Amino acid sequence: MNPDSIKSNLMLMLDKTIEAATSPAFYAQCGVIILTVALSYIVAATLIKYIPLLRDEPKQGKLYPLRKSIHQINDLLFPLFSILSFVIAIELITLFGLQNWLVLIAQSLTVIITLYLFITNFIKKQLVKTLVKWIVLPIALLQVFGWLDVVIGFLDTIDMELGTFKVLLYDLSSVLVLGSILFWLGRISSSVGQQIIRNQEDLEVSTREVFAKLFEVAIFVVIFILLLQVMGINLTALAVFGGALGVGLGFGLQAIASNFISGIIILLDRSITVGDYIELEDGRTGIIRELKMRSTTLETFDGKDIMVPNEKFITTDFVNWTHKNKKQRYSINLQVAYDTNLHRLFDLLREVVSRDPQV
Repeated sequence: MNPDSIKSNLMLMLDKTIEAATSPAFYAQCGVIILTVALSYIVAATLIKYIPLLRDEPKQGKLYPLRKSIHQINDLLFPLFSILSFVIAIELITLFGLQNWLVLIAQSLTVIITLYLFITNFIKKQLVKTLVKWIVLPIALLQVFGWLDVVIGFLDTIDMELGTFKVLLYDLSSVLVLGSILFWLGRISSSVGQQIIRNQEDLEVSTREVFAKLFEVAIFVVIFILLLQVMGINLTALAVFGGALGVGLGFGLQAIASNFISGIIILLDRSITVGDYIELEDGRTGIIRELKMRSTTLETFDGKDIMVPNEKFITTDFVNWTHKNKKQRYSINLQVAYDTNLHRLFDLLREVVSRDPQV
């Protein structure tokens, strides 16, 4: 292509741009964009003003993580309402047969801004935040300028052969991106769900732990099935996976399976629960702070955490000092001088007991 041809093409593009920028349709779309943004701002500001959960910073208490997440949404209300308003505006413009290309660009840019704000406010892990910024946002930009289909078509032409299997680069990329998003959402859903279950004070502690662990398992099973669907793997292939898992349990995963099943048994038979004071067979003692799928956390009086495999509470002896009664009696040896008035000492002890009957 010679320089004259390039110059003529550039001049043609410039003329079309000037013509579009000076047309009545351009000014009409600018007016629609300004009106849409203004209405969205008014609605978002009104909601934040009259809803205390959005307006005021939440304090520590019940469902604090959930209330904090809802409060952080106030930064997203304005762009979210803008996107919704743009959708309505585009439908109305299309209904009257008018041009809407500028409104579409404004809507797409608003989506990108919303994604950026969401990443900044809700993703705390720096690695995940970086990956999302360098993967999700470029995909959104490609979609805005209409280049996403071209890039997908190019990625579909690149494949890798692993033995007899042929893996397309696009399929691999989509699985990695969607899998990361699914497991991130699953982790958040699991944490919030378990927090809600554990705050149900009308249930016993052991019952709450059972439901919390079952909820966690159910969440990740659903995510695993969704990921299989994304990968295009038929669920009948789970039979083969189940056989392989059985072989794995027979060899290297016995301890993991044993601790997992032991944890379920412990939660169901209520032999120990959160808050119990436990003395292990080797003499170590501590208060149970958390019951996990693989282990139980004992906190000692000097602040240390002891991770005890759940299998230990099934196969070995231990003493639960507070299983049925939280009040315990301990022997304390006192040394006093030979000339101490024992009657006066006993009177002081009786006075202490009378002030606090639990001593």
